Amino acid sequence: MGYCIIMTTFASAEQAEPIVSALLERRLAACIQRIAISSSYVWEGKVQNDPELLILIKTRDELFREVKETIEKLHPYDTPEVVKVPIDAGSASYLAWIDEVTG
Repeated sequence: MGYCIIMTTFASAEQAEPIVSALLERRLAACIQRIAISSSYVWEGKVQNDPELLILIKTRDELFREVKETIEKLHPYDTPEVVKVPIDAGSASYLAWIDEVTG
């Protein structure tokens, strides 16, 4: 069984909460972390610099499609970030916990 971290960003905690809650309630994620960041990017031809909230979603590979669809359905951004980062190795007990929570 494979595992991954899915990353997405929001302008605020209020925007993030409905998606965080939905993913946890549907058991699509075992753990979701929120980190305040500063993002610089090009949007509609202009350089933007904004405070954002980076969300790290710990889950199983096979749940990626459902997590992605949930984010895209509920996210307020026109083009939300949905990036999957594989977990190549990890603590056996932590990975077993992900299985338990999302299984």
